[in-house]
Amino acid sequence: MENPKPTPAVATAVVDGSGTITAWSEGAALLLGLPAAEAVGRAAAELLAEPVPPDARASLAALPRWNGTLALRHRAGHVVRAAVIAHRREPDEDGDGWLLVSRLSGGEPRPGEEELAAIAFEQTTAALAIYDTDLRLRRWNEEMARTVGLTEDEARGLRLSEIGGKPQSRDLEQHLAYARDTGRRQDLDTFLRTGGERREHAWAASFVPLRDRSGRLRAVCLTAIDTTEQYAARQRLAVLNDAAARIGSSLDVTRTAEELAEVCVPYLADLITVDLFEPPMEANASAPWRRPMRRIAVRSVLEGCPEALTPTGTLTSYSRHSPQAQALRVGHSVRYALEDPALRPWYEERPQRLARFREFGIHSMMTVPMRARGVTLGVAMLARHRRPEPFVHDDVLLAEEIAARAAVCVDNARRYTREREVALTLQRNLLPRVLPRPTAVATASRYRPAAPHTGVGGDWFDVIQLSGARVALVVGDVVGHGVQASATMGRLRTAVRTLADVDLPPDELLTHLDDLVARLAMETGDQGAAGDVGATCLYAVYDPVSRICQLARAGHPPPLVLPPDGAAPEVLRVPAGPPLGVGGLPFEAVERELPEGSLLTLCTDGLLATRDRDIDAGFALLREVLGGHRDEPLESLCDTVLEALLPADGARDDVALLLARTRALGADRTAFWDVPPVPESVGEARKRVGERLAVWGLGEAEVMTSELLTSELVTNALRHASPPIGLRLILDKGLIFEVCDASSTAPHLRRARSLDETGRGLMLVAQLARRWGTRHTPAGKVIWAELPLPEPLAAGRPDA
Repeated sequence: MENPKPTPAVATAVVDGSGTITAWSEGAALLLGLPAAEAVGRAAAELLAEPVPPDARASLAALPRWNGTLALRHRAGHVVRAAVIAHRREPDEDGDGWLLVSRLSGGEPRPGEEELAAIAFEQTTAALAIYDTDLRLRRWNEEMARTVGLTEDEARGLRLSEIGGKPQSRDLEQHLAYARDTGRRQDLDTFLRTGGERREHAWAASFVPLRDRSGRLRAVCLTAIDTTEQYAARQRLAVLNDAAARIGSSLDVTRTAEELAEVCVPYLADLITVDLFEPPMEANASAPWRRPMRRIAVRSVLEGCPEALTPTGTLTSYSRHSPQAQALRVGHSVRYALEDPALRPWYEERPQRLARFREFGIHSMMTVPMRARGVTLGVAMLARHRRPEPFVHDDVLLAEEIAARAAVCVDNARRYTREREVALTLQRNLLPRVLPRPTAVATASRYRPAAPHTGVGGDWFDVIQLSGARVALVVGDVVGHGVQASATMGRLRTAVRTLADVDLPPDELLTHLDDLVARLAMETGDQGAAGDVGATCLYAVYDPVSRICQLARAGHPPPLVLPPDGAAPEVLRVPAGPPLGVGGLPFEAVERELPEGSLLTLCTDGLLATRDRDIDAGFALLREVLGGHRDEPLESLCDTVLEALLPADGARDDVALLLARTRALGADRTAFWDVPPVPESVGEARKRVGERLAVWGLGEAEVMTSELLTSELVTNALRHASPPIGLRLILDKGLIFEVCDASSTAPHLRRARSLDETGRGLMLVAQLARRWGTRHTPAGKVIWAELPLPEPLAAGRPDA
């Protein structure tokens, strides 16, 4: 005999988006007496005995699920009221519409269900306890008994504060009373040691009022779930977030190690030491534990870190038995208990080590190698003595993650430091180590690199001796920082010196320099990237004979001049001109007569503009400082200016400062004669030079050489140049001859053949003079030559 088919317990139907029934179960046929063949395809609204309530229609339109009671029409004609749950179907779930579910049977209590409730009470993983209205224990399950460490019989009738005996227990009892008095559930997250355990656990507790069917309060149920693992996971995530935010805030190795220690103590350990190799190890280095390490950071929960035997800054070589060497040897973290047999040889090497650990109660240690980019940088050792629990596997994972982050930051800091040292060394080698000491000016200079986090820039300065006892003063600034900026600075400084030797006026020199920067930009591969190698420059030429200073600038801050008569410092009005490399716009030079003793101040914008001050405020402060220290020696004045204008934590950009106090050559050290365009003028010029040199106290040898040089220069001008012609003699550190004429054609040196009657004059000038050359003037040109003076005479000349 076959088993009878079971009676359906649930009625289900599917209604599509248009309201048509598309599926009909046997339970639905039993509920309304309507077979599937007659139901499928009909409008669902035809089965309603009463209209759907308005609130139900609103819910059906807005919610993914609705539940309520519907009045349905049975096939026999009577009304069937059914509790229905309607689930909205998504378009990807075999079409849209609704799934309707109604229970036919199974909702009545069954025999033995009270016993199931008791079983669930005893076997649930949550700790449950029931307290009566007097807040005395009536029941608790096995999990609560295990948690508290008391059986139900031992604790029955006691209050929660009497069971726990701790301040936290009294606080929990107050929550229990509040739930009883207000009839509202209370939820609480707390930390508590239970059952005699030494370790504190995290608990999620709930206090739920229990009422009977009549609504009368009968008891309060306490539910406690141990959330220690979840709490620890959240804490580990918080520590990692903290490490990401705090470690690596600066490009300083020591500070990065200290930040690692600050993150780990006190959350992960009670003591941490950080040791780094010195110098940094190569990627393929063997036996790293044999190399010395320096103690970079130590941190403890105890003030002064009394547990540590090795202070910071100490260079230490660890033995092969040390925990640090063990971690470096195996390449991963290692955990130890205090009495671990593997540590005995290490303790024997230094007996006071074990005594110190026992004194402070250190019971668990962990060593973590610090590696970045395949290179071992050092090792961190963590220890616990205030926290009773030993290090576990999750602690190891967290420590390794934090150490790995710190190692990358340490490696970045070391790489940056190396690159900065290279750039700074290049920068200093490209700058003049000793400035020349011309007669025209007395000078002093300073260069300050930017703050360590910014990087070395391309600021430079120079003092260049020109013909005619003149001097060129230069200050420039290359865009950017690092080795590239320093290298570009070196190329520009060399170019300026080369162009200065040609004796170009300031505006023409900047024009040629602008073309050079544009070509450098093209060499980068991007013709539109001139800004990447752009620069600014201020170029000034001072003539001590005329006391005229010619200046031009390319996007650079103008200079300041401090008059010697007590007047306030002023900013010289020099047309700005575009930065070098922009091209297309001309540069304009200006002339300014400077009284003897005037102080010229040339600097880069790093001195004037800071984080808290714009360039105009910088000029105002610089004028105030110069005006208040006008009589101070140049060297100390440089230091005074830097101290007053630069922030204590360093400038945001490089700083170049050049101070120059002008001098003048008096009439007693110069002589000028007009040279008529006749052959007899050669002898007359030679005679006048000899007489003036005798007045200046030069010897017969110098006079003969000077007369010969004068003869050649004047003869060359008479033959090849246009009048007017003049001869000027300047007594400086050398003896300077200058012949000016109205011709713009420059002579050139050539080697005369044995039968040539001409061509030997300039060759003779080049052999007699220390230096010679040509410079162009608005009225023509000047051919000059400089003779060295004997040491006693040269030593007697004014010096800077």
